[in-house]
Amino acid sequence: MKANIHPEYGPVAFRDISTGKVFVTRSTLVTRPGARTAEIDGVELPVFDVDITSDSHPFWTGRSRVVDTEGRIQAFERRYGSTA
Repeated sequence: MKANIHPEYGPVAFRDISTGKVFVTRSTLVTRPGARTAEIDGVELPVFDVDITSDSHPFWTGRSRVVDTEGRIQAFERRYGSTA
């Protein structure tokens, strides 16, 4: 690797806003001055809020959510009427 061209890679915390669970990992994300931080295991880490993680995604949790109760055919027929 070339020297001095890669972003700094360091520990950060990602917080799932729907469940509140915090994941600690490493990332190249850059924090702004005054950004929110949290002390985890005695280390001050920047915290980034994310909408969905493996802790809240239906595929990983096995809990499905109903997003659309009307099927595609029913929606088409409702909009354009039945032609048959």
